[in-house]
Amino acid sequence: MEDSFINITSQNRSYNNSTTVSYDNEPFMYVVTCIIICISLPLTLVAIHGVCSLVRNDHVAPIYIINLLISDLIQLCCMIVEVVLPEDSIITMIFFFIYLWGLMASVGFMVCVALERYLVITWPLWYRFRRTIKTSVVVCVVVWTLPLVTFFSMVFLADLVDMLIPFGVFFLLPFPLFIFFLHGTVKALSAAISVPADEKRRIIAVLILVLLIYTLLFLPSIILLLVEEARNNITLDDVSFVFVKLSPLADVFLYVFIRKGAVDKLLASLCRCRMDSDDSNRSTA
Repeated sequence: MEDSFINITSQNRSYNNSTTVSYDNEPFMYVVTCIIICISLPLTLVAIHGVCSLVRNDHVAPIYIINLLISDLIQLCCMIVEVVLPEDSIITMIFFFIYLWGLMASVGFMVCVALERYLVITWPLWYRFRRTIKTSVVVCVVVWTLPLVTFFSMVFLADLVDMLIPFGVFFLLPFPLFIFFLHGTVKALSAAISVPADEKRRIIAVLILVLLIYTLLFLPSIILLLVEEARNNITLDDVSFVFVKLSPLADVFLYVFIRKGAVDKLLASLCRCRMDSDDSNRSTA
């Protein structure tokens, strides 16, 4: 990895000695990045507008999703600079670091979304008196600030190669949290009588979606960061590059799953099909 800038979010694209990103030898990646930007940018803007309309004093979850979508918007803007001004090394480097900040913040807000769904089900009375707009704003400030402090600490305390493992650990930590939140919420919902069935389905769907997004899109990057042998795997490098940049588009589906309506019908149909399948299995047994 000599004479090249290692992209610590698993995007170790082709960089020259001046740390300028180049797609000259990878036109496919250039086209994929442009397609992701063209699709994700308008959808993210629409989702931000839609989620803003859901914010209520007793409904905190959209605040975290709004910030998640804003972090996605930051990533998309940095991706635009990456494909438009690849020859300007200084600007590219600045927006590269901003991209990493947005990516790390998006991970934090995904954890916030899952944690909020977990608390509202497992600790309803305790959380009811604490889920205020003020508390959510404080949490958002912390989530925006912590990645910034963590990132600059790594930059000044280690060289680029030494930063790979700390960043890999950073992106790996949410995995056990997502699994714990999902397991605890499912267990609590099975005993919850006051929660409507459609609300149960929506809560579980959001948690499953967060876990799936993180597993599918971030796992290749985590492997690339933590496993030294994997860093020379060109296929894994390309897959992780594309998957991480797909995360803003995947996050838009969180907005869809917190809206009532068509998604409820879809989830109800899936649950009904599962119940019918279980009934048929029992009858044939």
